[in-house]
Amino acid sequence: MAHRGERTLDGDPRARPVLGCSAMRTVVATRYVTPLREGGSLPAIVEGDDDGLWVAKFRGAGQGPRALVAEQLGGELARAAGLRVPEMVHLEVDAALGRNEPDYEIRQLLKASAGTNLGLDYLPGSAAFDPASGRGPDPDLASDVVAVDAFLGNVDRTARNTNLLVWHRQVWLIDHGAALTFHHAWDLARDTARAPFPAVKDHVLLPWATALPAAVERLRARLGHDVLERAVAELPDAWLGGEPFANPVAHRTAYLAHLAGRLEAASLWLEEAERARAHLV
Repeated sequence: MAHRGERTLDGDPRARPVLGCSAMRTVVATRYVTPLREGGSLPAIVEGDDDGLWVAKFRGAGQGPRALVAEQLGGELARAAGLRVPEMVHLEVDAALGRNEPDYEIRQLLKASAGTNLGLDYLPGSAAFDPASGRGPDPDLASDVVAVDAFLGNVDRTARNTNLLVWHRQVWLIDHGAALTFHHAWDLARDTARAPFPAVKDHVLLPWATALPAAVERLRARLGHDVLERAVAELPDAWLGGEPFANPVAHRTAYLAHLAGRLEAASLWLEEAERARAHLV
């Protein structure tokens, strides 16, 4: 693997992701560098014991562990579907990391986040995708992103907040913490697994998504049951359990069942997406 910031032989600073889900690395946070004030979760850039810089998403933030589950599952499944997502690692944070931090809120956040958190590879010099620039992505790429977000129930890829970065002329997906909205109401999860996704009408890439049926077929082919199983198995126990689940195993089983159900119901959310796009053109 190329060192962060170093170009690979094909000129792309990160190789095209291999389809499927690979085991996530664990990195120990060694230095808190600077906060990122976007949103209310207080992410930050931290340095790891691998000498890399990581965008840290903390379990002690207001959204709690569910946001980390959505971030990890959403990102890893998008990568398995063939899209570019920054590498993610399990980021171990010691409560002492913030002892010299003058900001009281940050000190409390780090103290509450002791243990396993999530880190995303920092992409230096990247810029937010601007839909007003007039230069849209390739229709196949746009369709793949819309299909993945409809599958994940990701409500946070809009013109106001694209959560897309352009880095070395490639589009990268970030911030999946608002996906998997079903896990905020598990009593309704069985129904929502096979429901359309009305929020797709606000998707920032929908105007360019002219190949949605083919994108959904690619998605279903790439996210086989074994891929879903591996992705769910990577979730740390520390983020799982609690009501209504007896243990992390039961929690993982529920995630797997819901995701499998979403794929089986692909025709429903594909129809919703195509209907929404028809109203734009």
